[in-house]
Amino acid sequence: MKIVVIDDEMCALQSFLTESISYDVEYKFFTDNEDAIIDYVAKNNVDAVFTDIGMPSVNGLDLAQKLIGLRGDMAIVFITGMPVTMSDLSEKVRANTLGFLYKPYNTDRLAEFLNMIKKRSPALTVTMFDGFDCFADGKLILFTSAKAKELFALLLTYNGKGLPMTDAITRLWENADVEKAKILYRNAVFRLRKTLSAAGINCVGYERAMLTLDKTNISCDYWDYLRSGVGAYRGEFCKNYDWSIEYLPELDWIAERSAHGRTE
Repeated sequence: MKIVVIDDEMCALQSFLTESISYDVEYKFFTDNEDAIIDYVAKNNVDAVFTDIGMPSVNGLDLAQKLIGLRGDMAIVFITGMPVTMSDLSEKVRANTLGFLYKPYNTDRLAEFLNMIKKRSPALTVTMFDGFDCFADGKLILFTSAKAKELFALLLTYNGKGLPMTDAITRLWENADVEKAKILYRNAVFRLRKTLSAAGINCVGYERAMLTLDKTNISCDYWDYLRSGVGAYRGEFCKNYDWSIEYLPELDWIAERSAHGRTE
């Protein structure tokens, strides 16, 4: 579980660390550097943000809206000494807000939020920029078949749309004869589902020569980048797979558009 904590008061950050040190949580602390916060969240699989509301250089409510724009599943907890309630939040922010942690911190309340975030954390985290890897609860999934892993990468690239067997064969077994390709495909599907199941992940469905994906509880840097235009894309995408070059023009276009927007 990875969280970001934002507060311009150093004593408040130290207090947060003292109260939560016993939890299995990876922390990143910020004061009020909005650009640094946005950059970090864009490049890391952050499960939740605890943010102060009233800071000299940053409005916590506005910042939360921007961070949710980067990651639609981002959980937000507001740290505040002010009498703020859910009714004071925009609809977009309210949908992602777990609640308020009023200063001074209440140990039981903080523990409650951390437990809520742990339950919300994605079961599967996927990185597709540069190379391709999958992590179940933070642990690298070791695929027993390179083709099964590549098949999963292609399925994730379809971003929730069904992957027909014909598409998979065209990209992964283009030089094999049709019947041999079908055997190789079915074997890859079997080994893929077996590997994911062993990791406690059951997100791949198979019926009528079509692979489907349940995106629930999956965090993917590629999906986030398509949605927000912000992320760790540096010109490489699933670089070990030949078919990945088909997706580079769109990613390059998003990168160029995002860079242009930042310079205006």
